[in-house]
Amino acid sequence: MKFVAVLVSGLLMLGSLSSCTPVGIAVGGAAAAGIVMAEERSVADAVEDGQIKLSIVDALFKESESLFVDVSTTVIEGRVLVTGEVPDSKDRERVAELIWSIEGVREVINELQVDDKNTLTNATEDSWITAKLKARILQDTSIKHINYSIDTVNRVVYLFGIGQDASEIERVYLHARDISGVRKIISHVITKDSPKRKPASA
Repeated sequence: MKFVAVLVSGLLMLGSLSSCTPVGIAVGGAAAAGIVMAEERSVADAVEDGQIKLSIVDALFKESESLFVDVSTTVIEGRVLVTGEVPDSKDRERVAELIWSIEGVREVINELQVDDKNTLTNATEDSWITAKLKARILQDTSIKHINYSIDTVNRVVYLFGIGQDASEIERVYLHARDISGVRKIISHVITKDSPKRKPASA
């Protein structure tokens, strides 16, 4: 019963982000459920990850509006990848502390860059790189793209997710390497049989 309650509340929460109308909520919830079912992680883990993400966002906002804006997080099976740019190392450490305080967090991968020189030009180029890579892996039928998260900061591409095997992860890496402007690729993708994954009984 607890699983059902969490699942329903999570899907309704996701659905409400699509539209405020009853039809929108129903369609949005169904779409969200379909996407989750296609992922390597379980539906229950996806819902729990969504709750962890909301808690992190809330904690960052309460701590500082600048952290709320400058820090990005992705949560997969309780593993949290932190990307973005902050002005000093104290902010970087504080963000990690806040995330570790959230219930359900199993690992914090802190890839925050310490630099206060990000420009609109950099942000535009980063967005272009991310969009280009997402399009490439979407078109590659050898890759289950739904299991990958991509972020780019100052032309550094961060890969995160659950790959089918080392060969698939390598294909994603090669696609990223082939994009103009990319200066570095950092991968935190694990395989579906990795010991780092959350145990099914958890």
